[in-house]
Amino acid sequence: MRTAPALYALFAFALMTVPSLAEVRLQNEVWSVEMELETLGIIVTPAGSERLTVSSGVEARAVSAVESDGARAAWSWDEGAYRIEMSLDGRDLSVSIAARDAGTLTFVSQPADAMGQGFILPRAEGYYVPQGDAVWRDFILDRFSPVNTSQDMSLPLLGMDRGAYTLSWIWKTPFNNTVTFVGDGDGLSAQFAHEFTTLEPTKTLQMILHLGDGDPLAGARRYKRLLIEEGRYESLAEKVGQPDMQGKVLGATQIYLWSNGPLGMEDVRDWSRFVSILQSGEGIAADITSRFQKETLAEMKRIGNRPNRYQQRVILGDFNTALNEIARQAWQIDEPDWDAIPDIYRNLRRAVAGTFGPALGEDMERWGGALSKAAFEELRASGLEKAWIGLGAGWEGGLWNPKAVQAGVDAGFLIAPYDSYQTSLPSGARPDWGTTTLGEYVFRNCGIVKADGTMKSGFQQNGVYTDPTCVRQTMESRITSIRAAVPFNSWFLDGNATGIVFDNYRDGKTLTQEQYARANEDAVRWITRTFGIPVGSEDGNAASSGGTVFGHGMQVPVLGWGDPDMQKNRKSPFYLGAWYPDQEPAVFFKSVPLKEPYRTVYFDPRTRLPLYQSVFHGSVVTSNHWLFDALKFTNVRIEMELTQLLYNVPPMFHLSENTLSERLPIMARQAAFFQPLHERLGTQEMTAFRYRPNDRLLQETEFEDGTRLVANFSSEAKVVDGIVLDAYTIVAIADGTEVSRYQARAD
Repeated sequence: MRTAPALYALFAFALMTVPSLAEVRLQNEVWSVEMELETLGIIVTPAGSERLTVSSGVEARAVSAVESDGARAAWSWDEGAYRIEMSLDGRDLSVSIAARDAGTLTFVSQPADAMGQGFILPRAEGYYVPQGDAVWRDFILDRFSPVNTSQDMSLPLLGMDRGAYTLSWIWKTPFNNTVTFVGDGDGLSAQFAHEFTTLEPTKTLQMILHLGDGDPLAGARRYKRLLIEEGRYESLAEKVGQPDMQGKVLGATQIYLWSNGPLGMEDVRDWSRFVSILQSGEGIAADITSRFQKETLAEMKRIGNRPNRYQQRVILGDFNTALNEIARQAWQIDEPDWDAIPDIYRNLRRAVAGTFGPALGEDMERWGGALSKAAFEELRASGLEKAWIGLGAGWEGGLWNPKAVQAGVDAGFLIAPYDSYQTSLPSGARPDWGTTTLGEYVFRNCGIVKADGTMKSGFQQNGVYTDPTCVRQTMESRITSIRAAVPFNSWFLDGNATGIVFDNYRDGKTLTQEQYARANEDAVRWITRTFGIPVGSEDGNAASSGGTVFGHGMQVPVLGWGDPDMQKNRKSPFYLGAWYPDQEPAVFFKSVPLKEPYRTVYFDPRTRLPLYQSVFHGSVVTSNHWLFDALKFTNVRIEMELTQLLYNVPPMFHLSENTLSERLPIMARQAAFFQPLHERLGTQEMTAFRYRPNDRLLQETEFEDGTRLVANFSSEAKVVDGIVLDAYTIVAIADGTEVSRYQARAD
């Protein structure tokens, strides 16, 4: 048993033999940085400001091989397991960490005090997260943590508003990172981790801690300079190439078109005869009716051959769906012949004409629902001069009605099919997911293999996610075949620009997340390079947006995913709707109120920030995710509309044969304000954003040529520079003079 004096002596010896934590100080005329080498604790002191801990440090490690000269410091952890280097250059603290072996390293533990007045968060377009805001705090902890910096953040950065200055962490290496937020009182602390993978264990993690002025966009602007410095920034002109094509991009309202089947309601000139032929079973009629819903067949038997308007719509919906099934059954085989696909649809169309011709309009070139020459004429007549029009159900509509696509192109619109190669399903698994049928070779040989040797399940746990380098030949073959048959002058590749990337551990075909992202970008560029057409994709996240012209999901991202009130509970007032009928899926056309906390988090204008636009305005034309068009949410239409116009980005709408007359006047009214401004400003940089003094509901953006857009989100009139802004009104000001104005309406 030890005596008290002996214990005291042992304790004293320990104090003498354990060294204190080593510290290094870097300093210039702008700020100083103190680092605790064992834990990577970091304290910064901007000139004229107090010391601030931006990382309280992580688990202590043994330090060796220290180098320091006042502007740079480098040292090793755990006998060379990691090599850390930090250097101070003006307003940038550069951080690099290299690993000897694979593993995950937590290297920053930022206390809640560091967030200051609020976080600057690039979730989609961008948000300001006020310190102490309970709604935002709970939302981040429940629904936005942990996150990765390529998929969950549109820009790989996280900023802190310190009032007189801002601090922004910028990931130069945007892949294999995790940010975890932790509740700390009424604030949020944050931890940063990075995985050094076995695929590339020695690849260095690189970051910047940027000291900006008090502008909340300072970090985003520094990130844009970084892209320019590294040669990775592309202007819209560089992406699009042809001046005439750029003219079609600028000012274009974004539209998804449904009712893209072989026939539209107006194509059936004699319904009595049409139903009689269906019931006769002659020609192709028997194959078609064998695929009808039982309820439709029973109703046809009951009503005879004189259906009312509603019954006509149901019968024609089943008719078009059946034809799609027949066509898909012919090509969705183990090894599809991509060159033969157009003939399948062409021959079926001829068979329809041969069997049902006496009941249909004589001019086959005018057949089609919303995808028809008549619909495009109606768009032009409404005053809508420019639009990007995506076929929501995919490229099948174009194969049914190639002349209609040509009519849309001739009318001056960009017409694009929805297409996807990110998920592969086995043949016959989901015939209605036509784009995911890539053949058995792709399904068996191109799936992503995880580090544990298992396959990475695809979208919604269906099939497998694919390696873009492996699926590339299939993509090129299918697109080339479709494009040869249908004159699409744009394309939409779902998933390529989302930042959803994977490490592939397949033997002999390994792929890092960065290589995955670059392959996705190269696929986009291949389409533009080969066919001279602009390409859109989902989101447009910075980590994988190269080549992408249209980014759908940046203004209104996917939200409420997995919330039962929005996704499953059909009795809920917030239920988004079903994915049918094919010609007008309720999930896209049903208008509903938006549930809290999503309404506050995503649409309160007082916490919106144009972070993405401050980097990519003039490079990527952004809009809503297709799940949430401009008319989807009844209780945030005004906020959605004004924000998009303020940021000079186009609105998005869904259109069907049945909704053309109702929706076109709304679309044309907004286009009258948006189109001329975007034609002039769409290639320019957004140079400034301001909340007007003491009023965050009065906001202003400014562009390279000095044009200012000022929006009043308030229900009361405001005066700006002598100009009266009515409630919910935006004005465009050039050279101090009002150019145009628009008032948002909830109806």
